[in-house]
Amino acid sequence: MPLHLIKLCVGCDSVKDLKEWVAERMKAARKKGLPAHHTHVTRMTPKRIEEILAGGSLYWVIRGEIAAREKLIAIEPFRDKDGIGRCRLVMQPKVIPVSPRPMRPFQGWRYFDADAAPPDFSRSAALGVAAMPEPMRRELRDLGLL
Repeated sequence: MPLHLIKLCVGCDSVKDLKEWVAERMKAARKKGLPAHHTHVTRMTPKRIEEILAGGSLYWVIRGEIAAREKLIAIEPFRDKDGIGRCRLVMQPKVIPVSPRPMRPFQGWRYFDADAAPPDFSRSAALGVAAMPEPMRRELRDLGLL
C-alpha cells in the first residue's frame, strides 16, 4: 500500500486555480525545453521515499479541505544556491480532484496513509457534486447537506 504526502496549497482558491497554475508552469517548462513534470520545492526531505514512490501522491489542501492530488514520480534532495538543503517533489502534471474532506491547517507536509486518503471523484460523480462550483459545494458541506 503506497504512502502519500499531504500539503497546503497556498495561493490557490480552488482546484480550477491549481489546474490553471500547473498548466501555466508546464507551458513555461516546454518553452524552456524542460521536462513536462510539475515540481514543488520543500525544505524537508521525506525519509520514506521508497514507500511514497510505490504509487503515492501529493494531496493538496485547498481552503480548508483536501481537494486534489498529483501522482509523485520522484523525490530529489538538493542544496540551493545558499547551501540550504531542499527537496524537489516531482509530480505528473495532472491534477486529480478527490472527494473533498475538511482538513485543519498545518505547516510543511505530512505523511498521509492510503487508508486516510479520500477517493478520487468518479466520472459519475463529475455529473453531480464534482461539477458544482467549489464555493457552493463548501457552503453545502458547511450546512451539513453534503
